Amino acid sequence: MSDRDFAGLKETARETGAGSFGCTPRHVAVIMDGNGRWAARRGLPRLEGHRRGVEALRRAVRASIELGVGYLTVYSFSVENWTRPKEEVQSLMVLLHRFIHNDLAELSANNVRVRVIGARAGLTSDVLALLRQAEEITRDNTGLTLVVAFNYGARQEIAAAARGLAEAVAAGELSPADIDADALASRLYTADIPDPDLIIRTSGEKRLSNFLLWQSAYTEFVFLPIHWPDFDKAALEAAIAEFAHRDRRFGGLESGMRNAKTAS
Repeated sequence: MSDRDFAGLKETARETGAGSFGCTPRHVAVIMDGNGRWAARRGLPRLEGHRRGVEALRRAVRASIELGVGYLTVYSFSVENWTRPKEEVQSLMVLLHRFIHNDLAELSANNVRVRVIGARAGLTSDVLALLRQAEEITRDNTGLTLVVAFNYGARQEIAAAARGLAEAVAAGELSPADIDADALASRLYTADIPDPDLIIRTSGEKRLSNFLLWQSAYTEFVFLPIHWPDFDKAALEAAIAEFAHRDRRFGGLESGMRNAKTAS
Protein backbone atom coordinates (compact mmCIF):
# COMPACT_ATOMS: atom_id res chain seq x y z
CA MET A 1 0.00 0.00 0.00
CA SER A 2 1.43 3.37 -1.00
CA ASP A 3 1.46 6.44 1.22
CA ARG A 4 -1.16 7.98 -1.07
CA ASP A 5 -3.44 4.93 -0.89
CA PHE A 6 -3.07 4.84 2.89
CA ALA A 7 -3.93 8.51 3.20
CA GLY A 8 -7.01 7.98 1.04
CA LEU A 9 -8.20 5.04 3.12
CA LYS A 10 -7.74 7.00 6.33
CA GLU A 11 -9.74 9.89 4.95
CA THR A 12 -12.54 7.63 3.74
CA ALA A 13 -12.67 5.80 7.08
CA ARG A 14 -12.66 9.11 8.94
CA GLU A 15 -15.54 10.50 6.88
CA THR A 16 -17.76 7.42 6.89
CA GLY A 17 -16.62 5.44 9.93
CA ALA A 18 -14.93 2.05 9.60
CA GLY A 19 -18.11 0.30 10.72
CA SER A 20 -19.95 1.54 7.64
CA PHE A 21 -17.83 -0.71 5.44
CA GLY A 22 -20.03 -3.57 6.57
CA CYS A 23 -17.82 -5.89 8.55
CA THR A 24 -15.40 -5.64 11.43
CA PRO A 25 -12.95 -8.55 11.52
CA ARG A 26 -13.42 -10.77 14.54
CA HIS A 27 -9.68 -11.35 14.93
CA VAL A 28 -6.98 -8.85 13.97
CA ALA A 29 -3.30 -9.76 14.30
CA VAL A 30 -0.51 -7.21 14.08
CA ILE A 31 3.19 -7.46 13.28
CA MET A 32 4.40 -4.36 15.09
CA ASP A 33 7.33 -3.45 12.86
CA GLY A 34 9.51 -0.36 12.55
CA ASN A 35 10.29 0.87 16.06
CA GLY A 36 14.02 1.06 15.40
CA ARG A 37 13.64 2.75 12.02
CA TRP A 38 11.17 5.24 13.48
CA ALA A 39 13.78 6.20 16.09
CA ALA A 40 16.67 6.28 13.62
CA ARG A 41 14.85 8.72 11.34
CA ARG A 42 14.52 11.07 14.29
CA GLY A 43 18.05 10.65 15.61
CA LEU A 44 16.76 8.89 18.72
CA PRO A 45 18.02 5.72 20.41
CA ARG A 46 16.27 2.46 19.49
CA LEU A 47 14.91 2.17 23.03
CA GLU A 48 12.87 5.33 22.48
CA GLY A 49 11.36 3.71 19.40
CA HIS A 50 10.36 0.69 21.47
CA ARG A 51 8.94 2.93 24.19
CA ARG A 52 6.83 4.78 21.64
CA GLY A 53 5.82 1.39 20.28
CA VAL A 54 4.28 0.54 23.67
CA GLU A 55 2.25 3.74 23.44
CA ALA A 56 1.04 2.63 20.00
CA LEU A 57 0.03 -0.72 21.48
CA ARG A 58 -2.12 1.08 24.03
CA ARG A 59 -3.81 3.00 21.21
CA ALA A 60 -4.36 -0.22 19.26
CA VAL A 61 -6.04 -1.91 22.22
CA ARG A 62 -8.34 1.04 22.84
CA ALA A 63 -9.21 1.32 19.16
CA SER A 64 -9.94 -2.40 18.94
CA ILE A 65 -12.36 -2.11 21.85
CA GLU A 66 -14.09 0.89 20.27
CA LEU A 67 -14.39 -0.80 16.86
CA GLY A 68 -15.71 -4.08 18.23
CA VAL A 69 -12.76 -6.35 17.43
CA GLY A 70 -13.02 -9.59 19.40
CA TYR A 71 -9.38 -10.70 19.37
CA LEU A 72 -6.22 -8.63 18.93
CA THR A 73 -3.00 -10.61 18.60
CA VAL A 74 0.29 -8.71 18.75
CA TYR A 75 3.71 -10.07 17.82
CA SER A 76 5.63 -8.69 20.77
CA PHE A 77 8.79 -10.84 20.86
CA SER A 78 9.84 -13.64 18.54
CA VAL A 79 12.18 -16.54 19.22
CA GLU A 80 14.58 -14.89 16.76
CA ASN A 81 14.62 -11.64 18.74
CA TRP A 82 16.92 -13.23 21.33
CA THR A 83 19.75 -12.78 18.80
CA ARG A 84 19.53 -9.01 19.10
CA PRO A 85 22.14 -7.16 21.19
CA LYS A 86 21.92 -8.03 24.87
CA GLU A 87 21.25 -4.44 25.88
CA GLU A 88 18.28 -4.18 23.53
CA VAL A 89 16.80 -7.48 24.74
CA GLN A 90 17.14 -6.33 28.35
CA SER A 91 15.43 -3.05 27.46
CA LEU A 92 12.55 -4.91 25.82
CA MET A 93 12.11 -7.02 28.95
CA VAL A 94 11.99 -3.84 31.04
CA LEU A 95 9.28 -2.44 28.74
CA LEU A 96 7.32 -5.69 29.09
CA HIS A 97 7.44 -5.36 32.87
CA ARG A 98 6.35 -1.74 32.71
CA PHE A 99 3.50 -2.43 30.31
CA ILE A 100 2.03 -5.18 32.44
CA HIS A 101 2.53 -3.37 35.75
CA ASN A 102 1.25 -0.03 34.45
CA ASP A 103 -1.53 -1.19 32.14
CA LEU A 104 -2.94 -4.35 33.68
CA ALA A 105 -5.41 -2.47 35.87
CA GLU A 106 -6.72 -0.48 32.90
CA LEU A 107 -6.96 -3.60 30.74
CA SER A 108 -8.93 -5.41 33.40
CA ALA A 109 -11.17 -2.39 34.01
CA ASN A 110 -11.96 -2.41 30.28
CA ASN A 111 -12.92 -6.09 30.43
CA VAL A 112 -9.86 -7.15 28.39
CA ARG A 113 -8.64 -10.70 28.75
CA VAL A 114 -4.91 -11.26 28.25
CA ARG A 115 -3.62 -14.46 26.70
CA VAL A 116 0.04 -15.23 26.09
CA ILE A 117 1.16 -17.61 23.35
CA GLY A 118 4.71 -18.83 22.83
CA ALA A 119 7.26 -21.12 24.42
CA ARG A 120 7.57 -20.80 28.20
CA ALA A 121 10.62 -23.09 28.55
CA GLY A 122 13.80 -21.15 29.18
CA LEU A 123 12.15 -17.93 30.31
CA THR A 124 13.35 -16.42 33.57
CA SER A 125 11.19 -16.87 36.65
CA ASP A 126 10.33 -13.16 36.86
CA VAL A 127 9.13 -13.04 33.25
CA LEU A 128 7.10 -16.24 33.73
CA ALA A 129 5.50 -14.80 36.86
CA LEU A 130 4.64 -11.61 34.99
CA LEU A 131 2.95 -13.48 32.14
CA ARG A 132 1.01 -15.68 34.53
CA GLN A 133 -0.11 -12.66 36.52
CA ALA A 134 -1.49 -10.95 33.42
CA GLU A 135 -3.43 -14.06 32.43
CA GLU A 136 -4.68 -14.87 35.91
CA ILE A 137 -5.94 -11.40 36.79
CA THR A 138 -7.87 -11.04 33.51
CA ARG A 139 -8.98 -14.64 32.96
CA ASP A 140 -12.67 -13.99 33.71
CA ASN A 141 -12.98 -10.91 31.50
CA THR A 142 -15.31 -11.26 28.53
CA GLY A 143 -14.47 -8.32 26.26
CA LEU A 144 -11.55 -8.00 23.87
CA THR A 145 -9.01 -10.83 24.10
CA LEU A 146 -5.49 -9.42 23.81
CA VAL A 147 -3.25 -12.26 22.64
CA VAL A 148 0.42 -11.50 23.26
CA ALA A 149 2.78 -13.59 21.14
CA PHE A 150 5.90 -13.67 23.32
CA ASN A 151 8.94 -15.89 22.68
CA TYR A 152 6.85 -17.06 19.75
CA GLY A 153 7.82 -18.79 16.51
CA ALA A 154 5.29 -20.36 14.16
CA ARG A 155 7.63 -23.07 12.85
CA GLN A 156 8.55 -24.02 16.40
CA GLU A 157 4.85 -24.07 17.33
CA ILE A 158 3.99 -26.42 14.46
CA ALA A 159 6.97 -28.66 15.22
CA ALA A 160 5.95 -28.92 18.87
CA ALA A 161 2.39 -29.82 17.86
CA ALA A 162 3.67 -32.51 15.48
CA ARG A 163 5.96 -33.85 18.18
CA GLY A 164 3.03 -34.07 20.57
CA LEU A 165 1.03 -36.07 18.05
CA ALA A 166 3.98 -38.39 17.45
CA GLU A 167 4.37 -38.97 21.18
CA ALA A 168 0.65 -39.77 21.48
CA VAL A 169 0.95 -42.33 18.66
CA ALA A 170 4.04 -43.88 20.27
CA ALA A 171 2.16 -44.19 23.57
CA GLY A 172 -0.75 -45.91 21.88
CA GLU A 173 -3.10 -43.03 22.67
CA LEU A 174 -3.68 -42.06 19.06
CA SER A 175 -3.83 -43.82 15.72
CA PRO A 176 -1.88 -42.36 12.78
CA ALA A 177 -5.13 -42.51 10.82
CA ASP A 178 -6.63 -40.02 13.26
CA ILE A 179 -4.06 -37.33 12.50
CA ASP A 180 -5.54 -34.62 10.33
CA ALA A 181 -5.50 -30.83 10.16
CA ASP A 182 -7.92 -30.52 13.09
CA ALA A 183 -5.80 -32.82 15.24
CA LEU A 184 -2.70 -30.73 14.65
CA ALA A 185 -4.56 -27.45 15.14
CA SER A 186 -5.83 -28.70 18.50
CA ARG A 187 -2.25 -28.83 19.78
CA LEU A 188 -1.26 -25.32 18.74
CA TYR A 189 -1.04 -22.46 21.22
CA THR A 190 -4.14 -20.99 19.54
CA ALA A 191 -6.32 -24.13 19.76
CA ASP A 192 -9.22 -22.21 21.32
CA ILE A 193 -8.67 -18.94 19.43
CA PRO A 194 -10.23 -18.29 16.00
CA ASP A 195 -7.85 -17.87 13.08
CA PRO A 196 -7.07 -14.24 12.26
CA ASP A 197 -9.28 -12.62 9.65
CA LEU A 198 -6.81 -9.81 9.12
CA ILE A 199 -3.06 -9.48 9.65
CA ILE A 200 -1.61 -5.99 9.61
CA ARG A 201 2.10 -5.32 9.23
CA THR A 202 3.51 -1.84 9.62
CA SER A 203 6.67 -0.26 8.15
CA GLY A 204 5.91 -1.37 4.59
CA GLU A 205 7.58 -4.78 4.89
CA LYS A 206 5.69 -7.65 3.24
CA ARG A 207 6.50 -10.88 5.00
CA LEU A 208 5.16 -12.97 7.88
CA SER A 209 8.43 -13.38 9.80
CA ASN A 210 7.49 -16.74 11.32
CA PHE A 211 4.16 -15.44 12.64
CA LEU A 212 0.95 -17.53 12.70
CA LEU A 213 1.94 -19.57 9.63
CA TRP A 214 -0.67 -22.29 10.18
CA GLN A 215 -3.44 -19.96 11.34
CA SER A 216 -3.12 -17.51 8.43
CA ALA A 217 -4.06 -19.96 5.65
CA TYR A 218 -7.05 -17.79 4.64
CA THR A 219 -6.16 -14.55 6.35
CA GLU A 220 -6.28 -11.22 4.54
CA PHE A 221 -3.11 -9.11 4.72
CA VAL A 222 -2.76 -5.35 4.83
CA PHE A 223 0.72 -3.80 4.74
CA LEU A 224 0.82 -0.23 6.01
CA PRO A 225 3.57 2.23 5.04
CA ILE A 226 3.87 3.70 8.54
CA HIS A 227 6.19 2.59 11.32
CA TRP A 228 4.57 1.04 14.38
CA PRO A 229 5.03 4.04 16.76
CA ASP A 230 2.77 6.04 14.40
CA PHE A 231 -0.05 3.49 14.51
CA ASP A 232 -3.36 4.80 15.83
CA LYS A 233 -7.11 4.34 15.52
CA ALA A 234 -7.14 5.95 12.08
CA ALA A 235 -4.57 3.42 10.88
CA LEU A 236 -6.64 0.53 12.22
CA GLU A 237 -9.76 1.94 10.60
CA ALA A 238 -7.93 2.26 7.28
CA ALA A 239 -6.79 -1.37 7.46
CA ILE A 240 -10.33 -2.51 8.26
CA ALA A 241 -11.66 -0.42 5.37
CA GLU A 242 -9.27 -2.24 3.02
CA PHE A 243 -10.21 -5.60 4.55
CA ALA A 244 -13.92 -4.91 4.08
CA HIS A 245 -13.45 -4.65 0.32
CA ARG A 246 -11.76 -8.06 0.00
CA ASP A 247 -13.74 -10.92 -1.57
CA ARG A 248 -13.01 -13.93 0.66
CA ARG A 249 -13.87 -17.19 -1.10
CA PHE A 250 -11.95 -19.56 1.22
CA GLY A 251 -10.86 -21.74 -1.70
CA GLY A 252 -14.30 -21.82 -3.33
CA LEU A 253 -15.37 -20.50 -6.72
CA GLU A 254 -18.44 -18.51 -5.77
CA SER A 255 -18.17 -14.76 -5.80
CA GLY A 256 -20.11 -12.44 -3.54
CA MET A 257 -18.83 -14.07 -0.33
CA ARG A 258 -17.14 -10.96 0.93
CA ASN A 259 -16.06 -11.55 4.51
CA ALA A 260 -18.80 -14.13 4.95
CA LYS A 261 -16.93 -15.93 7.70
CA THR A 262 -16.18 -12.95 9.90
CA ALA A 263 -18.27 -11.84 12.83
CA SER A 264 -18.76 -8.28 13.94
